[in-house]
Amino acid sequence: MFDNLSEKFDSAFKHLRGKGKISESNIDDTLKEVKTALLEADVNFKVVKNFVNAVKETALGEKVIAGVNPGEQFVKIMHDELTTLMGDENNDLNINRPGVSPIIVVGLNGQGKTTFSGKLALFLRNKKEKDVLLVPADTFRPAAKDQLITLAKNIGVDYFDSDLKMAPKDIALAAMADAEIRGKNIVIIDTAGRLHIDEQLMAELKEVCDVMAKFNPEVLMVADAMTGQEAVNVAKTFHAQIELTGIVLSKMDSDARGGAALSIKHVTGVPIRFVSVGEKMKDLELFHPDRMAKRILDMGDVVSLVEKAEDVIDEKQAENMMKNLEKGKFTVDDFMQQMGMISKLGSMSSILKMIPGMGGMLRQVGDLSPAEDEMKRMKIIISSMTKQERNDYKLVKARRLERIARGSGTTNHQVTDFLKKFSQMEKMMGGMMQMMKGGAPGMPGLPGGKQKKKGKSKGPWGNKYFK
Repeated sequence: MFDNLSEKFDSAFKHLRGKGKISESNIDDTLKEVKTALLEADVNFKVVKNFVNAVKETALGEKVIAGVNPGEQFVKIMHDELTTLMGDENNDLNINRPGVSPIIVVGLNGQGKTTFSGKLALFLRNKKEKDVLLVPADTFRPAAKDQLITLAKNIGVDYFDSDLKMAPKDIALAAMADAEIRGKNIVIIDTAGRLHIDEQLMAELKEVCDVMAKFNPEVLMVADAMTGQEAVNVAKTFHAQIELTGIVLSKMDSDARGGAALSIKHVTGVPIRFVSVGEKMKDLELFHPDRMAKRILDMGDVVSLVEKAEDVIDEKQAENMMKNLEKGKFTVDDFMQQMGMISKLGSMSSILKMIPGMGGMLRQVGDLSPAEDEMKRMKIIISSMTKQERNDYKLVKARRLERIARGSGTTNHQVTDFLKKFSQMEKMMGGMMQMMKGGAPGMPGLPGGKQKKKGKSKGPWGNKYFK
C-alpha cells in the first residue's frame, strides 16, 4: 500500500537534510519531486497543484518553528496537508440510533460490493455489537444472491431471502419490515452494478435511495483502489445522481500508487469510510486519514497495530505464556502460539510498515518471503513434534530427530537448525524476563551483568534475512 509513493517522498526529502532552515531555494527541488511522485501515483492534477501550493505556503509561512530540524518540520507539514487532503478524520456511520438503520451498498460490477457487504456485516457485529441482516437486491446478476447468502452463512449472519422477481426498491422495503420483526439493528442492502455507468442502473439505484430516504440511510459506494482516477470519476457521477454518504476503497493492499485514496475526497467531497486490505472477511479497516498519512510518510501506524493486536491476541494464552516466562520457562508450544498470533496480524512486511521508520529498512532488505517461508517450515516441524517434545525440546535426540524430519518433509539438518535457533530464543526470552524484573547476573549491559564477548551476534534467527 503506497509503496511507490513512500519511496519517492523519502527520496524528495533528502534535499532538506542537513539544511539549516527551510527556504524557497531549497524547498523547490523537494516540491518538484513531490509533485512528480503524486502525478505518477495517478493523483488528480488539480489536487496535486493545490496540495503542493498548500505545502509550500505553510512551509514558508509563520507556522515553521524556529530551531526545529527543517527535514522533520517539512515531514510534519506534509503529514498535516495529506491528512487534510484525505478528509481530516474518520466519519463514523450513522447507525447508533433507535430502530433499524439501513446501509445501501452501490458500485460497478467487479469492484467488490458483495464481498464488502459480508465484511461490513462481520465488522459491525464484532466491533459494534450490532445484529445485522444481509439483503441481496441485485436482480441484474442472480448469482450475487447465492454469493451473499454463502457469505452470510460462513460468517454466521442472518440474511433476507429476497424474491428477485420484485423490483430492488420493493426488496429493500420488504427487508426493512422483516428486520423490524426480527429485532435487527442494521440492514445491509447489496444492490446491482454494471460494467459501466448507464441510465438504467442509476434510475434503479435512485428508486432504492428515494424509498429508503425516510430511514435516513448510509449510501456507500465501493470503488477499486487500483483503478485510480477512474474510481474518482465514477464516484463523482454516482454522487451527483444518488448522493453518497461514504466511499469504500477495495483492494488497497494491492495498490502501490494510492491515487484514488489521495484524490477522491477532494474531488467528490465524499469521505472515505472503509478500506479493504485483503481477501479474508476480517480484512476491513476504518479509514483514518491521519494514520494513512503516517503510513505514506513512513511514520508508522502504531495505533492501528495495537488495535489489530487486541483483536487477535488470546488473553488466556498470553497470561499462560507470561506465567511460564516468570518461571523461566519458554516452550516450543509458546513459540508456536506466538507465531500464530503474528500471522493473524498479517504478513511480516505489513506489520513492519506500521512501525515508525521501518518502511525505509524494508526497502533496503527487499523481499521478506524467504523469512516467511522459514517461519512456515518451522510451523511444520513443530507440528511433527509430540506434546512432550514441545514442552521439552531437549528430549529430541537421534531417533526422535529422524521421525520429526520424516513427518515434516524436512532434513535432519533443518530440524537441528530449528532446535538451535529455538535454544537461542529461549535464552533471549529468559533474559528479557530478568531485565523486566530489574536486571540480573548474566545480562550484558545491566548492573551486575556479565559483559558480552566482542564479536557480532547473529541473534536468535541468524542474520541471513535481517541485517
